[in-house]
Amino acid sequence: MTRILLLGGTTEASLLARALAAAGKDAVFSYAGRTDNPVAQPLPMRVGGFGGVAGLVDYLRAERIGAVVDATHPFAAQMSRNAVEACALAGVPLIGLERAPWVAAEDDNWTHVDSMETAVAALPDTPARVFLAIGKQNLAGFAAKPHHYLLRLVDAPDAPPLPDCTVVLARGPFEAEGDKALMLHHNISHIVAKNAGGAGAEAKLIAARALGLPVILIDRPTLPARRVVGSVAEVMAWLSHAERGV
Repeated sequence: MTRILLLGGTTEASLLARALAAAGKDAVFSYAGRTDNPVAQPLPMRVGGFGGVAGLVDYLRAERIGAVVDATHPFAAQMSRNAVEACALAGVPLIGLERAPWVAAEDDNWTHVDSMETAVAALPDTPARVFLAIGKQNLAGFAAKPHHYLLRLVDAPDAPPLPDCTVVLARGPFEAEGDKALMLHHNISHIVAKNAGGAGAEAKLIAARALGLPVILIDRPTLPARRVVGSVAEVMAWLSHAERGV
């Protein structure tokens, strides 16, 4: 039986983990370790990095991994790049499980940017109240603008991440009405978000549309060419072909 490494951290990864467990597959679920209490999975779990491309190659060989599924967050670019390179070096088949990006509706007021730096620059220079929905990474640069930031995080920070901010602790998926109420309560004027796609975090965009608020949306990073599918069923079919060597 092919031993599978599932690089996880998304809702789709959790769904795939259930499918793999139900099918009796020999699989390991890997978390990057960005949250203190990751969601439990029905597969053996490992937490933490691999030590770059070389470390991942060593792991693939030592654990006799026969297939890798990259179901990491669309913005976990370095892990995805490492997986492409390591799998090529180790001769291990790789597939990406990736949800489609969000697409603006007619009533949306979105500004697309290509990086955190351009997201900061796109915010107004006069004080505003910004829902900074980008997780806990890459926050420091936003201190350059004179805004009050609302941060929604999974884990409580050791210290305030920004000089003028409010932290709300919550784990998705979220509902549009709840996010609308959150934005009204904090008198939000702008939203900054990553174009992660999926239903679990789309609520803030639906709420912004209803409230007529502008959204600065950070586009996904560019990744090396790799095979990508959009559903658990497609991954399971690919694994079945891989096990048969076709």
